[in-house]
Amino acid sequence: MERCRIILSGSGGQGVITAAIILAEAALLYEGLNAVQSQSYGPEARGGASRSDVIISDTDILFPKVVEPNVLVCLTQEAYDKFSGLIRPGGFLLTDSHYVKQNERVDAKQVELDMHQKVIDKIGKPIVFNICMLGALITFIKLIKPESIMKVLENRIPPGFLQINKEALELGIEMVETRGKKA
Repeated sequence: MERCRIILSGSGGQGVITAAIILAEAALLYEGLNAVQSQSYGPEARGGASRSDVIISDTDILFPKVVEPNVLVCLTQEAYDKFSGLIRPGGFLLTDSHYVKQNERVDAKQVELDMHQKVIDKIGKPIVFNICMLGALITFIKLIKPESIMKVLENRIPPGFLQINKEALELGIEMVETRGKKA
């Protein structure tokens, strides 16, 4: 497999770091792959820019930071403006159309999904927006199985919140599958 270098970016409080941790754990614990995850965020705990890097590979990973991602997720305009120029030519860029207006100058396959609004409409709680994004992402990149993500969620999420996280994961998957049928 080709090494997958992923940056998840957004705003503090959107759960991009949590999503990255879940993704890396799923790869490492349930898919038999090597994975590393690192993170950075602005000085504000909520509202500041946040970024989390995940590298997934079937070979050793010697450097934990992503310099040129082949997969980039931007959940805010600030994140898009700051990180979209880093993507490798021909990479994959996922944005939420509620928060981000894409620029055609990026040399990547760009996909917009209205994940935030779907979460509000179907689940009613924006706290699982990050898990919906994760469902969409794993469906596009086909690297981690949904069952692996669910196993991590079962170990990390309090039982009272597990069902809405499962719904959010399934919603993200469904959004991509439905989009594929329309294409």
